[in-house]
Amino acid sequence: MIIPFLDLGAAYRELKTEIDAAVMRVLESGWYILGPEVEAFEAEWAEYCGASHAVGLGNGLDALILALRTLDVGPGDEVIVPSNTYIATWLAVSAVGAIPVPVEPDTATHNIDPARLAAAVTERTKVLLPVHLYGQPADLDPILKLAREKGIAVVEDAAQAHGARYKGQRIGAHGDVVCWSFYPGKNLGALGDGGAITTNREDLADRIRVLRNYGSREKYVNEIKGVNSRLDPIQAAVLRAKLPYLDAWTERRREIATAYGEGLAGGKLIPPHVPNWAEPAWHLYVVRSPRRDALQARLKDAGIGTLIHYPIPPHMQIAYAELDFSADAFPGAKQLAREVLSLPIGPHLLRNDVREIMRVIADELDACPDNIIFSRE
Repeated sequence: MIIPFLDLGAAYRELKTEIDAAVMRVLESGWYILGPEVEAFEAEWAEYCGASHAVGLGNGLDALILALRTLDVGPGDEVIVPSNTYIATWLAVSAVGAIPVPVEPDTATHNIDPARLAAAVTERTKVLLPVHLYGQPADLDPILKLAREKGIAVVEDAAQAHGARYKGQRIGAHGDVVCWSFYPGKNLGALGDGGAITTNREDLADRIRVLRNYGSREKYVNEIKGVNSRLDPIQAAVLRAKLPYLDAWTERRREIATAYGEGLAGGKLIPPHVPNWAEPAWHLYVVRSPRRDALQARLKDAGIGTLIHYPIPPHMQIAYAELDFSADAFPGAKQLAREVLSLPIGPHLLRNDVREIMRVIADELDACPDNIIFSRE
């Protein structure tokens, strides 16, 4: 029995008719850069997220970079980032010449700890950049409150949070700009790279539209020094085909997360903690164990794919050696990196797959459930 960490082809097989028709629609249109397909997806994604505007971009990293650029973040400015995140969050800050200022996580949720933010703010702080890590919303109210008090902007990294809700409201319009990735492995994934921002601020959406297209609204008329980062119409069409199914796929992920949680309760692995105000998108299901490596090896031997998100914190990466952080500068992030393990949780994972995963890790648990119920077999 082979259980991959994520079967990327499963979504295509489920929606083959819709996706094939969407791609052919673009191919036959003769419109291969921006145009009606991208505009239609932008409108649909903005509506889904509860935002006034969406702007399709080349990838999630560009979304973060252009969000910071449109807020005039540059050399000498500071951006507060999580110490526990994928390095792209930090790379966006570096790309505009600013300085990433790490803040430790709440190790229960793995997200940035709002209680630590105020101490990290200085007169050079330009942006707070929380990440909705693993698809679980960061605690936004205290983050937004601090930002308003200090007169600084909030850019959300929602690359893993498609469909997640914070206190009942979908992620997508809480901060000044929300940044998305449609990398194939995301909950809403394209068949290649893709990204977007959502916002309620028309001025920011307008500037990002100009920035993504060489700094131009009108061909050969360049207002600012822009870049080429445009969501491809074929990818937009694929995303439009998948979007109506996103909520159903999220519900499948929630069923799997519930089954895992029930099986892990009281055991030796630490399951994800979900605050009562959070509705995760369950992009990842991340457990913790001091015996992580042994557990991963056992699962691999059984044909079960797992991943570590993430094995090296940004402050310990060679790319950030110039910041001269010691390995122990952020012990919370370092501890999580030693202990986290992501179990399979794709929306096409079946009941028997979950049973097998739970069977293999049963020696880490007090009990293995035998009554898991799913809407899909």
